[in-house]
Amino acid sequence: MSNESFPGWHGTTIIGVKKDGEVVIAGDGQVSLGQTVIKGTARKVRRLSPGGHDVVAGFAGSTADAFTLLERLETKLEASPGQLARASVELAKDWRTDKYLQKLEAMLIVSDGADIFVITGAGDVLEPEHDVTAIGSGGNYALAAARAMMDSDKSAEDVARTAMAIAADICVYTNGKLTVEKISK
Repeated sequence: MSNESFPGWHGTTIIGVKKDGEVVIAGDGQVSLGQTVIKGTARKVRRLSPGGHDVVAGFAGSTADAFTLLERLETKLEASPGQLARASVELAKDWRTDKYLQKLEAMLIVSDGADIFVITGAGDVLEPEHDVTAIGSGGNYALAAARAMMDSDKSAEDVARTAMAIAADICVYTNGKLTVEKISK
């Protein structure tokens, strides 16, 4: 999937930080259409509770596509309660093989408090090596900033908030109006 065919990639920043038994997923609130800011307070991080098992998910890309994927993920989690890795792999398999889903332009970061994954339309379910991951147009800025802070005394939330502030200062498609969700196992 090239960036030219995936315009949603250029419109948000989502970060996931796992530290000291806690996972924080944070996302900015900016919605852009081309070079125009349409909204500054969108919620791109959601808490799902299928079958009583909490999962936090953040998305980058097309909102309608992301909501379709979140609904599919909830269905997979209901079929495999408490098994985020399994549900994520099943979603990624469907996303890669289903002709309808293949056209969806979004990425997800998901966590149940124990594990954190990035799910892509290429069939990937990626677990970060350094307990931090980020997606979207400002993702690389947020990722670099967070990685630099992981050995500090900062909490997972402080790392995520500071990394997002740095990304918002650099990426024109990212703002500082955050939605932050914490989850632990």
